[in-house]
Amino acid sequence: MASLADFEAMVPREHGLAVLTVLGPDGRMRPSVVNVGVLDHPITAERTVAAVIHGSARKLSHLRARPRASVVLRAGWQWAGVEGPVQIAGPDDPMEGIGPERLRLLLREIFTAAGGTHADFDEYDRVMAQDRRAAVLIAPERVFIGN
Repeated sequence: MASLADFEAMVPREHGLAVLTVLGPDGRMRPSVVNVGVLDHPITAERTVAAVIHGSARKLSHLRARPRASVVLRAGWQWAGVEGPVQIAGPDDPMEGIGPERLRLLLREIFTAAGGTHADFDEYDRVMAQDRRAAVLIAPERVFIGN
């Protein structure tokens, strides 16, 4: 049986590069490429899959209307996927318990969980705030592994 640990083990193999699929208003799937990581949910502490999304991205508006997503990682012929409900925390998507300082740190945590590094995190924080970036948290309701 596949577990989130199996999915998480694949994150570093391709720098967390994954295909995130959301549903558009017409019911069609809308895939896009993002970086994801696995970390503890900032409120519940449950392990969750997370991505940082630009505040003006269409996928974010789709997730607001239909808060469910799937994400698939691949490395060589192996792949792992997660599907489940989504929560959004950002400057335009307040989440109880996540104030501005906690959001700033959460965006850093997601970035590093996806394998990101940065020489100047103050600059990173400035860009995240300027872009109105949001944390997208996917509860791993179903996990798939293939090879």
